[in-house]
Amino acid sequence: MPNIRPVSDLRNYAEVLKEISFDEPVFLTKNGRGCYAIVDIEEYEKTRAIIKLMGKLSEAEKSAQENGWILSEDVSDILGVK
Repeated sequence: MPNIRPVSDLRNYAEVLKEISFDEPVFLTKNGRGCYAIVDIEEYEKTRAIIKLMGKLSEAEKSAQENGWILSEDVSDILGVK
């Protein structure tokens, strides 16, 4: 169940920070609407890395569709892996 708190709870931010752990962010509301999410730094970095990877994979797929795919044997030769 998501941990949802009003942003006013940040007056006692130490208590709010204790509730944050990997895969369990704290969502803050302002005037009853979702406004912020506080996440563990490791989770934040993992999410950024995933987004970056997905972007690179998307670029690669687009390039492959436009320029053609490379056979796995050719990749091995290009990388010098046998």
